[in-house]
Amino acid sequence: MKLQLALDLVNIPEAKELVKEVEDHIDVVEIGTPIIKIEGLKAVREMKEAFPNLEVLADLKTMDAAAYEVQKASEANADIVTVLGAAEDESIKGAVEEARNQGKEVLVDLIAVKDIETRAKELDELDVDYICVHTGYDLQAVGKNSFEDLQTIKNVVKNAKTAIAGGIKLDQLEEVIKVQPDLVIVGSGIAGQEDKKAVAAKMQEMIRQGSTA
Repeated sequence: MKLQLALDLVNIPEAKELVKEVEDHIDVVEIGTPIIKIEGLKAVREMKEAFPNLEVLADLKTMDAAAYEVQKASEANADIVTVLGAAEDESIKGAVEEARNQGKEVLVDLIAVKDIETRAKELDELDVDYICVHTGYDLQAVGKNSFEDLQTIKNVVKNAKTAIAGGIKLDQLEEVIKVQPDLVIVGSGIAGQEDKKAVAAKMQEMIRQGSTA
């Protein structure tokens, strides 16, 4: 089980400063969609240069021309690239094929997918690396989370690794760990806390203990 820090509402210098604070306690750093839209893929490249020991995920949320976008993210030294689960199967196949050529991984994000059980089964057969349940900001604001969705996909996914994102805080982490995702994605649960390093360290400790339970 790995811990991923999602960075969305910061610029490149702020992102680096934040990661520097918690780098010993995370496995993956995510350059979020808002950063990439504002700063471009140079944000991915600069993060990997600054923290070569961390995996870097480019949250492109690709919907079309997926092979091309995976290629460009790979050139920027992303280790993992995201594609939307609502994308056409051909787009996802293209992303996976290009990722294999580049030695990278594809995470498929199920945000806004209505029938996640069926789609997760289909994605699992397309040889994607990760399938991620994700409650976006707007649904988090009305009290939604992805905990039940994680159990749903864990029941049907046989080959891919599973991931969860969306509003996870320290006091909810134990509930998430019980379902044993391969990747736990935390944004403001770390980035928005006063003592980011202490929170990240505690999360890392809980995940490590939960992984061996």
